[in-house]
Amino acid sequence: MNAALLVEVTRGAFVESCHRGFISVVEPTGAIIAQLGNCTTQTHFRSAAKPFQALPLVATGAASHFQLTAPELAVINGSHSGEAAHLEAVQSILDKIELDASALLCGAHRPSDETTAKQLRATGQAPQTLHNNCSGKHAGMLALAKFLGHPIENYIAPAHPIQQLIRQTLSKFAHVPSDEIGVAIDGCSAPVFVTSVEAMARSYAQLVGWPHAEIAEDQILCNAATRVVNAFIEHPEMIGGTRNRLDTDLMKAARGQIISKVGAEGVQLLGVLPCPRYPCGLGIAIKIEDGDTRRARDPVVIETLRQLDLLNNTQLAQLTQYTRAIIYNHRKLEVGEVRPCFKLL
Repeated sequence: MNAALLVEVTRGAFVESCHRGFISVVEPTGAIIAQLGNCTTQTHFRSAAKPFQALPLVATGAASHFQLTAPELAVINGSHSGEAAHLEAVQSILDKIELDASALLCGAHRPSDETTAKQLRATGQAPQTLHNNCSGKHAGMLALAKFLGHPIENYIAPAHPIQQLIRQTLSKFAHVPSDEIGVAIDGCSAPVFVTSVEAMARSYAQLVGWPHAEIAEDQILCNAATRVVNAFIEHPEMIGGTRNRLDTDLMKAARGQIISKVGAEGVQLLGVLPCPRYPCGLGIAIKIEDGDTRRARDPVVIETLRQLDLLNNTQLAQLTQYTRAIIYNHRKLEVGEVRPCFKLL
């Protein structure tokens, strides 16, 4: 796969472990700004595909028909932490489309927010389907199916009309023929898509910088992209959560300049809105080869943005928990560190 060395884990003066992966930075035009590793490598979008799974909901008029609010659209795009506000937003979507949580086919898991998970355990309650971090996405898929008059019983089947529409939408933004996009099954049982790392970056570049891309010819889809991007920016707490979530904290620090979406197995996609330094905007795709998330992916995300001069010192200071990490032993002695070791430009 020809992955690049991205992170070193040291103990004393020696490197003990390392993480390799891929970074692709592209403009909406497809121009490559920087790459590390062989970015033609194919990998899964995982939850970073959620904007493209939400776009048809907006573009078809379903979101307006059901009077979905900006926080509700954000939770549809998010991998939420299972906090009360997230559950209320998903339940509100279900109420508007006159379905209940039994229609969701994502399964249940414990909230990723530790405080919420402890409260749930303390009351003796089992996690519910609404706690699933993808419950918003599934509620959005149900809304789309109901609006278009398609069956809701198996809305997650890859051959279902709404899943085909989602795949076609991703095809336009990633600039990859629909039949060349691989399909597998995600952790939430919905289809998950496979493209090159470079195509992943291109999809987010076009999402935030569509006026400079081929997608600009489809004004309805571009208007939908603007609404989705605005939901990210206006309600970052619905994309992740209120505590210890990289997506949320990064978007708050970036103050409307960056949208961020994690995916499982070491995936992170970012869209940089047009700005003086990058007037067309940028798409950034990061994939950690071994699938690591917090130890490797998070520092690589922040270091990539630092090297691209997209975060100033004040913003970097707000994100220190996601950067270089000190390794302590059981006596709380400092014995090493986890540090990015790549040069992007």
